[in-house]
Amino acid sequence: MRVQKLTIAAIAVAAGLSLTACGSGDSTAKSEPSASTSNSAATTGGSGTAGSTTGGSTAGGSTTGGSGTNAAAKSGRCGTSSLKITAADRTIDGDGVNTVVVTLKNTGGKSCTISGYAGVDLKTNSGTISAKRTGQETVSATLKSGQETYFPITYPANDSGGSGVRITGLLVTPPNDTRTVSLAWPGAASLPVTEGGGTPVKVGPIGSVGQGS
Repeated sequence: MRVQKLTIAAIAVAAGLSLTACGSGDSTAKSEPSASTSNSAATTGGSGTAGSTTGGSTAGGSTTGGSGTNAAAKSGRCGTSSLKITAADRTIDGDGVNTVVVTLKNTGGKSCTISGYAGVDLKTNSGTISAKRTGQETVSATLKSGQETYFPITYPANDSGGSGVRITGLLVTPPNDTRTVSLAWPGAASLPVTEGGGTPVKVGPIGSVGQGS
């Protein structure tokens, strides 16, 4: 009987040690960050069109990116959240290039300032094409609530007779901001496929109306 009691006690002690070891392992695993949490933290900031966190919407398109709008509001600049951004085709027949004009309307309820170049990317079936700046001088403008300003995007016409590079969307990031507005593309359906670069997609500064506007 004494031998049986000692055996049962030994089994109980071994089971307790086993449970303690398992509990310690679980605690260590839970303290380590998961891979998805780390990836999320790495992508929520972003700049320009690179951000991946949805931040709401504006009339004319959805908005993505970082938190630059808050900084813009505090400094008196026109940020993405205070702008209604739209785009329209303003090409004139016979022009050497096609033109889309982007309108930025102050809907923030108070005056704000804006200047410089917006970030512009064309989404295509072959990837994203970033517009090059024209190099024109920039001018600062103050927009009262309800006022608008503009800038042009110029791009080559596809007169090749082929299907070309299909344009699927337009991404616009206002100057000094990190939140990007995604818009439907209002211009021609495609760009020509060219050897050696050809005519680039270009963006003018804020305040320049461009062709056909």
